[in-house]
Amino acid sequence: MSTPRLDRDDEVEQLPPDIALKARALLKSMVRPHLGMAIFLAVIVVLTALAMVIGPVFIAAALDDGVPRAVDGDKGPLIGAIAAFIASAVASAILAFTSTRLVGITAQKILFTLRARVFAHVQRLDLGYHEKSTSGRLVSRQTSDMESVQQFLSYSLFETALALLQMVFIAVTLVVLDVPLAIVVFVGFIPLFFITKAAHSTQRNAYRRTRTSIAKVIVHFVETMGGIRAVQAYRRQPDRRGTLRRQDSQYRDANTDALRGVAWFAGWTRLVGNVTQTVIIVVGAWLVIEGWTQVGVLAAFILYLRRFYGPLDELVQAFNLYQSASAALEKIAAVLDTDPEVVPPSQPTHLPIREQGAGRSVDLTHVRFSYGDGEDVLPRFDLRIPAGQIVALVGATGAGKSTLVKLVTRFYDPSEGRITIDEVDLRDLDDAELRANVVMVTQESFLFAGTIADNIRIGNPDADDEAVVAAATAVGLDAYIRNLPNGYDTDVKKRGGRLSSGQRQLVSFARVFLADPAVVVLDEATAHLDIPSERLVQNALATVLEGRTAIIIAHRLSTVEIADRVLVMDAGRIIEDGTPNELISGTGRFAQLHRAWKDSLV
Repeated sequence: MSTPRLDRDDEVEQLPPDIALKARALLKSMVRPHLGMAIFLAVIVVLTALAMVIGPVFIAAALDDGVPRAVDGDKGPLIGAIAAFIASAVASAILAFTSTRLVGITAQKILFTLRARVFAHVQRLDLGYHEKSTSGRLVSRQTSDMESVQQFLSYSLFETALALLQMVFIAVTLVVLDVPLAIVVFVGFIPLFFITKAAHSTQRNAYRRTRTSIAKVIVHFVETMGGIRAVQAYRRQPDRRGTLRRQDSQYRDANTDALRGVAWFAGWTRLVGNVTQTVIIVVGAWLVIEGWTQVGVLAAFILYLRRFYGPLDELVQAFNLYQSASAALEKIAAVLDTDPEVVPPSQPTHLPIREQGAGRSVDLTHVRFSYGDGEDVLPRFDLRIPAGQIVALVGATGAGKSTLVKLVTRFYDPSEGRITIDEVDLRDLDDAELRANVVMVTQESFLFAGTIADNIRIGNPDADDEAVVAAATAVGLDAYIRNLPNGYDTDVKKRGGRLSSGQRQLVSFARVFLADPAVVVLDEATAHLDIPSERLVQNALATVLEGRTAIIIAHRLSTVEIADRVLVMDAGRIIEDGTPNELISGTGRFAQLHRAWKDSLV
């Protein structure tokens, strides 16, 4: 069952009520493939704890049996006890090294799988999720949250298990050595239980706040760096710094509260430990004086108490990391628990075979669509686009043009009705086959890090160099690329910063040409081109789109000239439908827009 969608402002504030159970289930699923190693590590940790705990038993034996017999001339028991103590110390060191190394390796394998799983899942989520979320929050899941989980699995998990086992073994050993003294020790467990229980609930809430707060800081930082040109152009640096200070202050306060809880927990546990040790020394001394116990047993008890409460300090630190990792894992589990609204078919239907360069028909039948629970963007929409027809969509902002092409490319599914390509419902098509037949170019013209050739080859990763050059030539970009220092191997820099906006758009067109789809969707794809570049692209489009089906959204009416058909949209409906010449010669909305555009060129 999918996780309910949350508003953007509440995304990192709210989590499903059963998220803790889902986080534990996620951890189990990550550990399951490494179950054999986990069992082996558990055995090693048990042996390590035994080796670390058994040392004082040999000291007691040396004091109570070895020393008196050595005085009588029999040094064997004393030497044996000392040798056993040294052997246990060496064994514990070797086992600790081995277990620490294996735990680290296994933890890295688990985290590697988890990172890959989150990355793959986020890519599968539909466009609606990404429009509601932010890249900064997803970055937070893959960085700070993942780092918290890594720290706990790689370092604290082993130390926690070892400390707990030592405490259990010490408790058993204390009972074996002296029951009355052991009872005194166990009385101290009562306040420790309530202290730990209270700290657990308060610390979980505190660390949830820290994960929420750092996510907001990362979101703000990513958005500021992504929009640095606008920030500098409008002199918004002070405002952005102020927002960061406020969000960072929330993170600081959340960490302060969390650390205050850790200090409270550490202080109380040490107080209980010190009081218990004092009582044991007093009671034990009295028992020795009365002859009810031996000096070696009392010495072992004191050593064990130091070892018993010593791990508590480690547990305090581990408890700190555990709460942070637990809160982080809940955030990651919430992302993985989100199901995409655009789901692949269980039994895909294949499109009929088409000829090279041919288009496919597109039909929208009784389509209604709204974003979430909002008003209908497309109240009722019917449209048929024959194969090979080039259709231009014209209309004011908010008319529904972009929504229409998002439905045709299946970034969203219609609330009602069906959309088909060659009479096959988009919901019945495998995603790979859909993307091979329908390609969309937006006005963003996003370029990835790498060379120009790499970015063009995104349209077809298997294309050879000749095909890449042919695609660049088709859009009129070849001459510019050859004048660059490294030609097609020129690095485009961050987000294609080496190229102009028009040149970046031409690269995105070259991708489409290389992909050779049946249906091409251009969402204001010429918005950033100057007039010469636009004319160049229009000439290239007229050649490349010949025979293919195309849907073009354009605010520039010059782009409409290559269209076979023009649809004028308003409030999610088609109010005019005809060829460019028919609509221009009429008296409707498109004719008015065309005359206004002509007048603007004078």
